[in-house]
Amino acid sequence: MDTTRMKVLVVGATGGSGRAAVAHLLAAGHEVTAFSRHADRIETRSERLRFINGDAMNPEDVDQAVRGHDAVVVTLGITENPLKVRLLGPAHTPLDVRSAGTRNVISAMRKHGVRKLVVQTTYGVGETRGRLAFVDRLFFKLILKPQISDTQKQNDEVYESGLDWVIVQPVHLTDGTDDEEPWTSTTGETAKMKISRNSVGRFLAAAVESQTFVGKSVALSSALAPSAALNRRDQASPRRQRV
Repeated sequence: MDTTRMKVLVVGATGGSGRAAVAHLLAAGHEVTAFSRHADRIETRSERLRFINGDAMNPEDVDQAVRGHDAVVVTLGITENPLKVRLLGPAHTPLDVRSAGTRNVISAMRKHGVRKLVVQTTYGVGETRGRLAFVDRLFFKLILKPQISDTQKQNDEVYESGLDWVIVQPVHLTDGTDDEEPWTSTTGETAKMKISRNSVGRFLAAAVESQTFVGKSVALSSALAPSAALNRRDQASPRRQRV
């Protein structure tokens, strides 16, 4: 695969992390296709960016979008208020959008011979399931239980895909403007328990190009201040690993 200039599809491109991934992929010189129900609402414009308005829940939409690409980034999710989703169900997005949408992506990738898959899930599922603090475990159980259950299914779909996959597990997401290189760990350690969507997008774009994390689940968090990082030197493995 030529990583100097790739054709990359971003599924779920109108979410915060998706938009950030699109921007970072463009900055790296790649050709990008933004796929979402309203992809053309993205304000970014470039001669190397095209938009496909489609539904990740529709296998035909996904199949047509995947064809001709070198890699796919998946940032599917529900952006509605989590308490309302728990009590009333989602108003605009199917509850199983993560697992079903990712399943459609994997099927299309297999069909069209596309190997590289980068999927954003969340910290606290899969390999990091047992690492949540008590408050987060309670929030997952009481408020996010249906969404986390679907994210676990998504995680399993990726594991079993047979593709060159990378699972990206950010901690608490923020809309901050910081765009730093995130703290990464393949063994579940974290630094600060928050990270900006911009930083997540930076990693998603870098993971498309790199072979460093293929077949691995990567926890993402914001780097600690230098003094705190020194105190935790022996606790986090790896503290920060470049892709």
